[in-house]
Amino acid sequence: MKKLLILSTALTSFAFAAQADVTVMSWGGAYGEAQTEAHVKPWAAATGNAAIMVDSDNPAPAIKAMVEAGNVTVDVASVEYADAIRLCDEGVLEPIDAASLPPGNDGVPAAEDFLEGAVTECAVSTDIWSNVYGYDTTKFAADAAPTTAADFFDLAKFPGKRGLKKGAKAVLEFALMGDGVPAAEVYNVLNTPEGVDRAFAKLDTIKADVVWWEAGAQPPQLLADGEVVMSTAYNGRLFAAAINEGKPFQIVWDGQIYENEMYVVPKGAPNKDLAMDFIRYATSTDGLRAQAQHISYGPARKSSMATELLFKDGKTVMAPHLPTAPENLGNALLTSADFWVDKDAELNERFQAWLTQ
Repeated sequence: MKKLLILSTALTSFAFAAQADVTVMSWGGAYGEAQTEAHVKPWAAATGNAAIMVDSDNPAPAIKAMVEAGNVTVDVASVEYADAIRLCDEGVLEPIDAASLPPGNDGVPAAEDFLEGAVTECAVSTDIWSNVYGYDTTKFAADAAPTTAADFFDLAKFPGKRGLKKGAKAVLEFALMGDGVPAAEVYNVLNTPEGVDRAFAKLDTIKADVVWWEAGAQPPQLLADGEVVMSTAYNGRLFAAAINEGKPFQIVWDGQIYENEMYVVPKGAPNKDLAMDFIRYATSTDGLRAQAQHISYGPARKSSMATELLFKDGKTVMAPHLPTAPENLGNALLTSADFWVDKDAELNERFQAWLTQ
């Protein structure tokens, strides 16, 4: 049923997609808008090709369903790193020739300009984003506000509802860091039955006070509506709410979990060659830099950060708001794609069972 719903949603946009030379599927909201303004519209203007953006709560299962059904209506999709690896292994994605990616504006070859891990067999990084948590500054005194991962789980010191993503990934890691496990040791611990038990035990301590979210637009709304006093969220969503809408939200970087978001081409994409051209354009020095001027996700190329980067308002310096800023990496965890490729099904099955207990 879920697969049929995904296909139904995707196919409703087919009439519009058919009018485009390239159809890009992304996550909607502030993120989809950033990619539209930084990549989709400029590429169309530069090449004379038509391009559109379509939204999904999670593009990975949508494109997999399309490929399996033999009815692919999307040319490019933005997916999480572990999904890019898994879908490539499953034959759902087209390989991408890394040698075809343009050098940096400084002439450095792409292989040296991209950060480690940002280019894989079937995917190229569009940005480095982060799972963080944020809070409503009006709910706490300035000298008594949360500052650590542990504070998120401290209901006695910081009473109120919590927002958490409804899934195992990034929630189990965050629970362990909230329980005092250093970022560098999280996957060693989580790779053991005892470590998994420990993560769920920590989640038990706040379970009755959790409001679960599934789409990236929900955490800022939960905070704005006063349904929660703090929530995990994608850092770019909190930044957009604070800077664009003036919401009183503060990000806590301690315990952040960051990873590359990846552009991929589904197997059987109707406009494969144009899709590859779009990815080369979008992941160039200027393409990645442009996206970071619309949302606070770090560029995956060194050359994109060679000079000061300002937000689209022309005044907000972006560096302090990026997951990759040195001051934000003190107790930060790089998501292990290998771990989640191996453990995703097992841990999400347990997570769903835990939810019903």
